[in-house]
Amino acid sequence: MFYPADFVALQGAFIEHMHALNALRGVEHISEVIEVRTKEELASVDALIIPGGESTSIALIAERCGILEDLRKFVSTKPTWGTCAGLILMAKQAIHTKKGGQQLLNALPVTVSRNQFGRQVDSFTIKLDSPCLSSISGTKSSDSVSDQFEYAFIRAPAIVSVDDPEVLPLVTLPPGYGQTEASEKGLLVAVRYRNMLGTSFHPELTNDNRWHQYFVRMALGDDL
Repeated sequence: MFYPADFVALQGAFIEHMHALNALRGVEHISEVIEVRTKEELASVDALIIPGGESTSIALIAERCGILEDLRKFVSTKPTWGTCAGLILMAKQAIHTKKGGQQLLNALPVTVSRNQFGRQVDSFTIKLDSPCLSSISGTKSSDSVSDQFEYAFIRAPAIVSVDDPEVLPLVTLPPGYGQTEASEKGLLVAVRYRNMLGTSFHPELTNDNRWHQYFVRMALGDDL
């Protein structure tokens, strides 16, 4: 049985992820969705979501709770999805971090720019074609599903460098979004690498759970 878990009930938007996963229990092989706060809970799950929130705080709290190193080991071998702050935490490199830098899991071979799109007031949504979701219907009727997905970016990071040829780009913003020269060519906001999925946006804040279903199928080893 597959036991996906929403990690870091310590800090972040974990409740929304749990709702999205629980809604899929009737269509996917999900037996339980739990919050993870301890080493024992982390050891009991087969897959993990590191949610949006504040990446520096998530790392500090995980370290204080004594699970940061266990988390590093988990992410290196088991299906893990980082959204927004979770993406930053999973990355091997991050720029525009707070003074003094921050702890990273050093797992996903990308360079992430923190708060790439500005402050909270600069948050935005955009509908984009998403071919990677073409075989995914979520809990919607298959007749009403298209390749488009409405993406929510809230103080979001962006992937400004892919540092391993095995990293698979999934979604790129059109040119002009963001605050650096890289945005002129379009910024990468979703990637897949081996057992890892990294996304800049907040899919849990929409009524569309196709990204959650994508992750579940990825964790189950489906050919997506």
